Amino acid sequence: MDFSLTDEQRMFQDSVRRFALNELAEGAAERARRAEYPWDVARRMAEMGLMGIALPEADGGMGGTLVDSILAIQAVAEVCPRSADAIQAGNFGPVRTFAEYATPEQKARYLGPILRGEAVISLGMTEPEAGSAVTELKTSAVEDGDHYVINGSKIFGTHSAEANVFLVYVRFGPGLDGIGSVLIERGTPGFTIGRPSMFMNGEEWSQLYFENCRIPRENVLLGRGGFRKQIAGFNVERLGNSARAVAVGRHAFNMARAHAAERRQFGRLLCEFQGIQWKFADMATRLEAAQLLLMRAAVNAGDGLPSAQETAMAKLACNEAGYYAANEALQVMGGLGFSEESTVQYCLRRTRGWMIAGGSIEILKNRIAEGVFERSFAQRAPKPVAAE
Repeated sequence: MDFSLTDEQRMFQDSVRRFALNELAEGAAERARRAEYPWDVARRMAEMGLMGIALPEADGGMGGTLVDSILAIQAVAEVCPRSADAIQAGNFGPVRTFAEYATPEQKARYLGPILRGEAVISLGMTEPEAGSAVTELKTSAVEDGDHYVINGSKIFGTHSAEANVFLVYVRFGPGLDGIGSVLIERGTPGFTIGRPSMFMNGEEWSQLYFENCRIPRENVLLGRGGFRKQIAGFNVERLGNSARAVAVGRHAFNMARAHAAERRQFGRLLCEFQGIQWKFADMATRLEAAQLLLMRAAVNAGDGLPSAQETAMAKLACNEAGYYAANEALQVMGGLGFSEESTVQYCLRRTRGWMIAGGSIEILKNRIAEGVFERSFAQRAPKPVAAE
């Protein structure tokens, strides 16, 4: 397979990198310390055509490819890790699942503000008793005439403290085929957004509460039987996570490389010590290998959605490589890397979170093993056999 970039892709990558260096490099550490969503960056990226890159032009997108989206998010993340959140929200997050399955009326109502950087959509998937075992979710959607009544709660939603609309996984009925999704706007009666809590990386999330929350039938995104489609769309979000993990790891790598080329100890540059050289050799190799798996998943997706197996491999490799590089880079930089004045410690915290968010590395390994053996493995305890 040839994963080399075309001349057009290379020009696009260079243009995004120049934009990031000119407008985002300064203030990168300050942005990393802010909890709120970078609205100013999102609006500027919309002006640059970096929102909805792979969405059809008819939907307000740029008509590009998944590879183009990856090039953009990585070019930004390597310069300003926090600013890449805006590209994730406008290209890889729940917006992609929404754009894939929404009706024309739903797109007309919600997609425009998101692609202009004026609004953000949040995913309501995880529940207090349904994390990795997401199919055990209990949030219910009960039909009532021309409406559905929603009851339940969600936790750990990215951008849930700032979002204008929420893509919420709900249960229309029992079993896997009873799971689908709905769209719920902030301010809908019966929908309460809890007090913000903070992740280790400094970002905020809020618990979502639904108590007899009535939404019109038109707000159903995917009804009964929609779970498999939702997860297929979620694979795009996982590739965004993967792309950022590698790029943020590379940001830390570059910071440490510059430090090692200038910092002296015991009368020598740090880069002249073999122990330091080996750290950089390991970081570079892991980052490059992970990038290849990421590009394979994106290239093979073509104009569709990426393979679940290739996505799982890419996310596992990228999450681990990004975290490894950030951790080693911080070690190389010592106290300077550990300081709030540096973005390296932020890279460590971000990459560590991605090993949990969007599918933990353990769940990814389970998925990969199923592909290896070409069979599924039940993670739930077997049901007790009824006594005769």
